[in-house]
Order: sequence, then C-alpha cells, then structure tokens
Amino acid sequence: MLNASPVIIICVVLYLCVVLGVGLYLTKKKVKSSDDFAVANRSLPTVVLIGTLLATWCGGGAITGSAGLIWGNGPYFGLLIFIGAPIGMFMLYLVSGRVRQATTYTIPELFEIRYGTAARVIATVCIVLGYIGILASQFKAAGHVINLSTGIDFEIAVMLCGLLMLLLAVTGGMFSVAYTDALSAFLFVGSFIIAVPVLSGQIDGGFLGIFKGLPAGRDSFKGSLNVIQALGYIFPIFFLVLGDQNMIQRMGAARDVETARRSGKGLIIGEVLVFSLQIIVASAGIYLLPNLAKPDTVIFQLAINFMPVLVGGLLMASCMAFIVTTGDSYILTISSNVTYDIWNRFFHRDATDKEKLAFLRISAVGVAVLAYLMGRYFPDILSVQMYAYSMYGASVTPALVCALFAKKVTKMGGVCGILMGGAATVIWEIVLKSPFGIKSAIITVPLSFATIFIVSAITRGRSEVVPVEVLYQGKNR
Repeated sequence: MLNASPVIIICVVLYLCVVLGVGLYLTKKKVKSSDDFAVANRSLPTVVLIGTLLATWCGGGAITGSAGLIWGNGPYFGLLIFIGAPIGMFMLYLVSGRVRQATTYTIPELFEIRYGTAARVIATVCIVLGYIGILASQFKAAGHVINLSTGIDFEIAVMLCGLLMLLLAVTGGMFSVAYTDALSAFLFVGSFIIAVPVLSGQIDGGFLGIFKGLPAGRDSFKGSLNVIQALGYIFPIFFLVLGDQNMIQRMGAARDVETARRSGKGLIIGEVLVFSLQIIVASAGIYLLPNLAKPDTVIFQLAINFMPVLVGGLLMASCMAFIVTTGDSYILTISSNVTYDIWNRFFHRDATDKEKLAFLRISAVGVAVLAYLMGRYFPDILSVQMYAYSMYGASVTPALVCALFAKKVTKMGGVCGILMGGAATVIWEIVLKSPFGIKSAIITVPLSFATIFIVSAITRGRSEVVPVEVLYQGKNR
C-alpha cells in the first residue's frame, strides 16, 4: 500500500459509484433490444463516440506498463512507444465511413460476407482468445490501483473491479459502456492537465526541465535498439488499432457516416493529447522518484506522494477510469463475437431478438469469469497480451482492409491471408524466438497482405469473388 490519504480513496470509490449509477440508469432508459446492447442502436453522437474510442484504446497497459518503460528509458522513448497509435487511428479515420456503411455487428461477420464461413470461424477464434488475455490484464491493473490506494487484498480487489466492469457491460451494453467511457476520458484528460504544472513545478527548470539533463540511457529515441527493432514497437500497435474489433464496433455504433468520420478526426487529436500528457507525467518520475522499485507504479506513486490530495485523488480516479472503461469494452466486444459469430451463426440461427439480448448478457458473464481465471493462474499475462496484439494485427487487419476496399480478392485469398498472418506470427515469435530482436509484425503483416493478393490472383476463376458493394446493401445481418 502507498499510504493513500482518505481523500484519494474517496475519489476512487466515488468515481466507481458514479459510473455504476450511470450504467444502471442507461439500462432502464436505453437498452430494449440486442441492437441497443451491441451497437447502441447505431445512435452515438460525435462527442460520446470520440470519448468511448479514446477510453477504449487507452487502458491499463498504457498507465502501468508503458509508463514504467518511459520512466526507465526516458520521454523520447515514450514517443516511440505511442507513435503507432495515432498513425493507426489516421488509417482508421480513412475507413470509418465504410465501416459505418457496412451493416454488420462484428469483423468476423464482415469476413463471412466476403471470404466465407471458414474466415469467420478462424477470425472469431483469433479475436476471442486474444481479447480474453487482454481483458485479464485489465482486471489485474485495476486490482493494483485499488490495492495500492486502499490496502484491500489484491485478489479481492481484482474480483471487485472485474465485477464492476461486468456490471457496466452486462446491464447497459454499448449505451452504458460508451457514455461512461466518454465521462472517463474527460476525467482523465482534465486530471492529467492539472497534474502537469503541479509536477513540473517540483523539478529544476520547470516543464522544460523534464526534457533536460536526462540520465544516460534515457536521453534517446531508441535507446539500445536499432532502427528495425525500434519499428517493432510501432507496427503491432498501428495494425491493432486499424483492425481492432473494439474500434470497429464503435464506428458501427455512430449515428451516421459523417459522425463516424468526425469521431475519427477527434480520436486522433485526443490520442496525441493523451499520450503527450502520459509521457510528461511519467517522465517527471525520473527526477522525483529516481530509485523507484516498481516502475509500473510510477503514476500512482506520483499521485499519492507528490500532489495535493484532491489532485492526486482525481489522478488515481482517472487511471481507474481508463482501466475500467477498457475492460468493460473488451467484455462487450468478446460477448458480441461469441453471440453473433458462434451461437447465433451456428447453433441458433432463428433466435429472437430477446434471446440474442439474453445470450449477449450470459456470454458476458462467462467471458468475465474466464478472464479472471486466466489472470489468476497465468500471472505473466502481459507477455501473452503483447503476443496477442501481434497475432491480431497480422491475421485480422490485412484481411479487414482488403475486405473493405479490394474488389478482386477471392474467398480463398482472404482465408489464406488470415491463416498466414496467424501461423507466421507463431513461427516467428514462438519457434524462432524473434530473430535479431525484430518484432514479428514487421515480417508477418506484409506477408499476410502478399498472401491475400497472390492467392487471389492464382485462384481467380476457381474461387468466388464477392463484390465489395455487398457489404453495404443491408442484407447481411
């Protein structure tokens, strides 16, 4: 425990109560159908959409793991870690209109339209397995915040935080997730903006002093990495953002095509602001906490020990906010995949809307339980999470881009591209153990794209080519 003051504890608990109250309120007012639950009846306005996109992307990994890397390697290295996200978000903005036009709930559903049933099954497996691991890490990150600020036993804290995320997802679905996400995003940005002058005022040279006189090894962009190795930090994040089921599902929940496009622009601006604030705050820890034993806790340590209690409380609450909103987003996304891509597609095709809504909630409970068990019995979940990012980016994103834009890809080309991306990641990461320290995405993503186009060229005439326009005809639900 970090000996947090009662004010900080109250701020964290108050935030949790507020988001839970908002979620329960929206349950009664908004959620009447499976469409309401999965995509908020495709009615989200621009501000809410920007907030939920931002809060979904920025989670426990950025607040703990990435912050720890910045403390250990310096602010310029932080730019290397984060730069892939806004680049991917710019590409997401370019496809946002088409995503909103496609009347689908999930990426695997979209894949089936253009690539066939096999593609849907393979993509569903990749997404579900990867996302459950990521969800487990959010449970644990939130548990750390509660444990460090209140002294509650870590395992109990993990269970309580997991239950809160589940309640937000299972009650109000996309409505409660999206609106609490937006609330959390504004809280996070506001508290970090306040924190920057408070922390910089305690450093010689003020704000600019954070970037001057850095210790050796913390004063370069890439540290001990070469250029190719450095790109390995950019590529996985870039391709994950572009093809992320969470982000795609939210674009599909936009009020209209123009709203989706505006939110894409706002997301880019918001992400640049958020990662800039995170770099500044974490870098302040280099000077204020030079002998930090647990780098992953740098932001929490600064909030509790170097800020006025109210500001520190807001900062801790905002960290919890981003973790919780990322977690409930993954619960919603995974339950949507399980419901639409497995249960409804293969076991209960004639399900009524009421039955779909019920199964969405049941599957959300199962997903949360499984994620908790993974986090409980597999403590090295962070490495699994990063591997899942690489796997997802290589297997799903190239096939998604081609499905939305490429007119001449065949069903066989799409399936082979998904398989190649996944298999190549396993071989490079597991079998070859990342030769020369090069991350798999640099190799596997181009290989997946190449496979799609080469196989499509070879099989054209023997494997069906589904026109891309079919995605936008509204006949695919």
